[in-house]
Amino acid sequence: MREEKSNNPSLPKKSSKKQTWLWPAIYVGFSLLFVGMIWGYNAFIGSDSDVADGPRTDANGAPEEVAVTSQKENMKFPFDEAALDQMTILQDFYDPTATEESQENSLLVFNQTYETSTGVTISVEGEPFEVFAAMSGTVKEVNLDPFLGDEIVLEHEDGLITQYRSVKEILVKVGDHVKQGQAMATATENEFNPTAGVHLQFEVYENGEAVNPRNYLAF
Repeated sequence: MREEKSNNPSLPKKSSKKQTWLWPAIYVGFSLLFVGMIWGYNAFIGSDSDVADGPRTDANGAPEEVAVTSQKENMKFPFDEAALDQMTILQDFYDPTATEESQENSLLVFNQTYETSTGVTISVEGEPFEVFAAMSGTVKEVNLDPFLGDEIVLEHEDGLITQYRSVKEILVKVGDHVKQGQAMATATENEFNPTAGVHLQFEVYENGEAVNPRNYLAF
């Protein structure tokens, strides 16, 4: 008996063509996977090489120094700030542009003659007090003078120089590096300015010239 062909249009026809999007998608997927593997391998080799090589060295074989930005110090009071309320400025820095009152307060009387102050004369209720380094620096000079008063001179990295006169019991010597706030001596009296009693003559020099310490501190 001869088989009859179905003419039913509702039956799906078999496609003889393969779908065109399948193989390109597979190719792209494998390509991305391959690139990812290569990138990961290179990253692993690079990090492992850095560990194996150790710290970097310069041309002489010495370890390379890493530049560190240090924060600049702001000048602090040359005494314990807890005593700020008890502190008095006996003589001001002489400034020809200052008020008449300030200029009068900057005059020192010695042997019936007037001399201008190149710093500020600090008293803490007329009592001895510890003298601190206003900034970190190196001890440039230690001068012993019973008439003017013993003094310590510090040199700082930014070119400033601070001077501490009328002190005793000095704890530092030339060449010492001192930190900001470090105790260096004790304030005392001297023969040059006896009316001031126990005090500290604090001076600041910039480019070799005396400048008003009030430019740096809120006295």
